[in-house]
Amino acid sequence: MSLIILLLGIVLLVVLITWARLNAFLAFLIVSILIGLFNGMDITAISSSLQKGIGDLLGSIIIILGLGAMLGKIVADSGAAQKIATGLMNAFGKRYIMWALVLTAFIVGIPLFYNVGFVLMVPLIITLSKKYNIPTMYIGVPMLAAMSVTHGYLPPHPSPTALVGQYHADLGITLLYGFIVAVPAIIIAGPLFAQTLKKVKCEPLEIFAGKDIPDDQLPGMFVSMFTAFLPVILIAASTIVKLATTSDNIVIKIIIALGDPAIAMTVTVLYAIYSLGLRRGQKMKDIMLPLTEAVKDIAMIVFIIGGAGGLKQILTDTGISAQIASGLQGMNVHPLLAAWSIAAIIRVCLGSATVAGLTAAGIVAPLIATTGVNPNLMVLATGAGSLMFSHVNDGGFWLFKEYFNLSFKDTIRTWSLMETIVSVVGIIAVFILNYFIS
Repeated sequence: MSLIILLLGIVLLVVLITWARLNAFLAFLIVSILIGLFNGMDITAISSSLQKGIGDLLGSIIIILGLGAMLGKIVADSGAAQKIATGLMNAFGKRYIMWALVLTAFIVGIPLFYNVGFVLMVPLIITLSKKYNIPTMYIGVPMLAAMSVTHGYLPPHPSPTALVGQYHADLGITLLYGFIVAVPAIIIAGPLFAQTLKKVKCEPLEIFAGKDIPDDQLPGMFVSMFTAFLPVILIAASTIVKLATTSDNIVIKIIIALGDPAIAMTVTVLYAIYSLGLRRGQKMKDIMLPLTEAVKDIAMIVFIIGGAGGLKQILTDTGISAQIASGLQGMNVHPLLAAWSIAAIIRVCLGSATVAGLTAAGIVAPLIATTGVNPNLMVLATGAGSLMFSHVNDGGFWLFKEYFNLSFKDTIRTWSLMETIVSVVGIIAVFILNYFIS
């Protein structure tokens, strides 16, 4: 009976978000309360579960999300992202411009939230397409494939960061595994898939071409790349040191401390304020105002993640999660495939990658304890599923369609198929990685 209640709850969640157009956070609360009530919980217990679930999840990631938004804003507003793009394209030349754009998107996509990165990078695609007479989809899809992968697979983006907390994974190891999985997903969904898109008719509107910051007003190439990559460097260094040595001297302790995700993001934002702001003559108050706006931009994302945490706790406290884990074990379904499949189904139904990933995590998280599957790979499998076949119920679908002025059919043919390839290649890569590390 509990499983039937859960299925009805997921259907209600889909209906509330897609048909009733209810805010996703409110939808999560309503569904969580109803699932609790129909499973015999009283209101006081439901309220306690919601508070615990929301608090536990947000408590582990709120610093990273807030600082990630601030870092992305500084990188974008300072012109560091533009400098990275320009420098890489000058280095690669016209012949390899697609690969330059892919690498650019991957680098700046790590600190930038997807919508920010999209709005920042698409004008560059349109401008280069016109300047060099290159089919827009041929260079646009690979770039956005790289950004989609960072959004779905790699911390500090909201969904993978929250999944690390849900699965009690190690953020540093997840990041390293994520890079391994990201490479084939980007190459196949990007440059290889783009070979089939050269004849797609695409006439982007001039209004989206954007204005470049003059070269003499851009920060240097080294400082731009170092600032954008600093959190990755610190976290990766800490993870490698922990895996490679058991020594506890002061240097090792400092490296490990700096690699803590919250500390790494704090250090990076402080460095970015200096390197991309104060050092270039900006006043502190002028730097702080955009950072405040950046945090406001992610407020609803934070609430949605919190709502998913509340639902996860309700499923745990009612015993539904344990029943699901037991049932999936009886069906002999591999936990990685279960995580990917459930996230993919919810993604296709709801459109939101974040909601899909976190909802799936609340359902399959108990499988980690009962099967011993690698929690870091569970993060990546769920992230891959959450990117499956973006279509009309996803804001990213319409963002892509309108910016590139595509027909509905061609948007499905390009954007939706690209997201599907990213998802499928991702789960295949996760299984291959699981074979070698298990």
